[in-house]
Amino acid sequence: MRKLALSDDILMTVEKPARYIGNEVNSVMKNPEETEIRFAFAFPEQYEIGMSHLGMKILYDMFNRRDDVWCERVFSPWVDLHKIMKEKNIPLFALESQDPISSFDFLGITIQFEMCYTNILQILDLGHIPMHALDRGMEDPFVIGGGPCTYNPEPLADFFDIFYIGEGETVYDELFDQYKEWKKSGKSRQEFLEAAAGIEGLYVPQFYDVSYNDDGTIAAFVPNNEHARPTIKKQVMTDVTNAVYPEKPVVPFIKAVQDRVVLEIQRGCIRGCRFCQAGMIYRPTRERGVDKLKEYARNMIKNTGYEEISLSSLSSSDYSQLEELVNFLIDEFKDQSVNISLPSLRIDSFSLDVMSKVQDVRKSSVTFAPEAGSQRMRNVINKGLTEEDILGGAGKAFDGGWTRVKLYFMLGLPTETEEDMKEIARLSDRVARRYYEIPKEERHGKCQIVASSSFFIPKPFTPLQWATMFTPEEYIRRAYIVKHEFLEQLNRKSLKYNWHEADVTMLEGTFARGDRRLCKTLEEAYHTGCLFDSWSDFYDHEKWMRAFEHTGADLDFYTTRPRSLDEKFPWDFIDIGVTKNFLKREWENAMDEKVTANCREKCSGCGAGTFGGGVCIESKS
Repeated sequence: MRKLALSDDILMTVEKPARYIGNEVNSVMKNPEETEIRFAFAFPEQYEIGMSHLGMKILYDMFNRRDDVWCERVFSPWVDLHKIMKEKNIPLFALESQDPISSFDFLGITIQFEMCYTNILQILDLGHIPMHALDRGMEDPFVIGGGPCTYNPEPLADFFDIFYIGEGETVYDELFDQYKEWKKSGKSRQEFLEAAAGIEGLYVPQFYDVSYNDDGTIAAFVPNNEHARPTIKKQVMTDVTNAVYPEKPVVPFIKAVQDRVVLEIQRGCIRGCRFCQAGMIYRPTRERGVDKLKEYARNMIKNTGYEEISLSSLSSSDYSQLEELVNFLIDEFKDQSVNISLPSLRIDSFSLDVMSKVQDVRKSSVTFAPEAGSQRMRNVINKGLTEEDILGGAGKAFDGGWTRVKLYFMLGLPTETEEDMKEIARLSDRVARRYYEIPKEERHGKCQIVASSSFFIPKPFTPLQWATMFTPEEYIRRAYIVKHEFLEQLNRKSLKYNWHEADVTMLEGTFARGDRRLCKTLEEAYHTGCLFDSWSDFYDHEKWMRAFEHTGADLDFYTTRPRSLDEKFPWDFIDIGVTKNFLKREWENAMDEKVTANCREKCSGCGAGTFGGGVCIESKS
C-alpha cells in the first residue's frame, strides 16, 4: 500500500485533501524499479484547473505508453498547504508515487498563461530544486518548459534547463532516448543539455547570450555554445488524426473545472484575428478525422463515466465535419443522458442550428465575441464580422428561444477612439432591440444582454505585437466611458456591463513581451509572497510594484513604450512558420483598416504552409 506524503493530520486541516492523494480512476501506477525515466509533469495551478487541461492529459498518456517511462502529475499546492509545507519543510511530491519531485529525472512544467509564473517558482521552491538552472547538479532533475508561453520563454530563462517549442507529440521520444544514452555514459549535465540542444525544437537558454542597446532594446541574441541552433523551429504534429490521444483520461475524485470528456476536433484556426496568438502559433489548421473522433467518444464515455462531451478547438464552426459529428453524438448517447457542449462557435445560422440540437435554450445563454463595438475596429483586428452578422445571429438566437446573450469585447485596441468605445454599448443595445422586435406574445420574458470587456494585451507572434499598451488609469477611464454610454441606452434595464482588472492586464502584458532581465523581478515578487496571481483574492499589486522598483525593471519599457517595426524582439529566434514579414503586412493592414481573407477563402502567404498539412496545403491542390 502506498504511503502518502502528507499525514492524516495535515490532510484534515487543508481544503479539498483529495487534491493531494492521487490514486484516481485511470491514473497510471508503475514500479519505479522497472522504469528508466521518471517524469514529473507539473501544472502550476490549482489541481481542479490542471486536471482540466487537455495537453497534460495527452502527454501523460503518451509518456506512460512507454515501458521505460513513468509520468506522474504535480500541481501547485493551494495556499493553505503551501504554508504548511514551507513551515514543516515538506518536499513537493508527485501524486502517483507520492515521491519528492527532486528525485525524478525530469520536471516538465506546462506554461499556459503569464499569471502563473510565480507558481512555477513555487513548484521549484517547494520541490527543493535549485531555482536557477545554472545552480543545478547531477542529482537534480532537468526542468523543461512547454506550452503557449514558451513562444516567448525569455522572462523565465534563468529557471529552465530546456524549453520545448511546439506540440509535444513530436520529439519527446528522441529526447528520452538521448537521456538513456547519457545516463549510461557518465557524461556531465552540460553534455546532456548539448545533446538536447541538437534536437529540433528544443531551446537551452543558458547556451545564448543577449546584448542590449543604450535604449534597453535587444542589440543581439547569439549562441554561446556550438551545439545551440541560431533559430529554434516549432514542432508541429501534421497528422493529428493518428496522433496519440488519451482514451482513458484520469478522472478526479473532486469536480474539475472541465468535468467532462474532451474531444479535440482540430488544431489551428483559419480566421486570422490580428490580436489572437493561438490563431498564429498553431497554424496550419489541421482537422482530426471524424471516424476517429467517434471512436474516441465511445471509448472515453465508457472509460470515465462522464455525462458530458465537449468539442475543443479555436473555432468549432470551421470544422468541416461538425454536423456529422454532432448528429452522431446525439444519436449515440441519447439513451445515456450525455450532454454535448460546443464552445467557440461563430455567429451564424449553421452554428445556432447545431447549438439548438444540443442545448436546452431555456436554461442556457448564447455567447458571441464581436471583440469591438464599431465596424472600423473589427476591421482593424480582422475579426471578419459585420454588424449585420452580429444582429442577424442574435436575431436567429432569439427566434430560436434564447433570451440571454453574452457579448465579449476588448478595450485598448490600437487606433481606438472614444466613438469606438461607445459603440460597445450601442451595439449591445441594438442586440437587445432585436429581441424586442419579436411580437410580445412570442417572447419568452425579458432578455438579458451581458457585455464584458477585457483589456487588450499585445502578444508575441501576432500582427499587433507592436502595439502600445496604456496605463491602468487609462484602461479604467475607457471602461467608464463605456459604462456611462450603457446608462444612456434605451434598453439599459436589459443590459449589464463589466470589465477585467487593469492592474493584472499590465502585468500580463509585461511578461508576455518581456525579456530575460525580468527573471530577477519575478524571483523578487515570489520571495515577497506573490502567488496565484491569476486569482483576484491573492493578486497583490503593491508587492509586484515593489519588486519592479527593487530590481530596477521599468514597467513602462515593457508596456506603454512605442515599438518600431525593425526592433529585435526577445522571441525573434523562434521560427513558428508564420513570417515576421507577414506579421508586418498584417500590422500595416490593421493601421489601414483592411480586412484579410480567411485561409479557406484565400491564402495570404503567412509561411505556415512549410510545415505541410492543413488548409494552406489543401488550397494549392
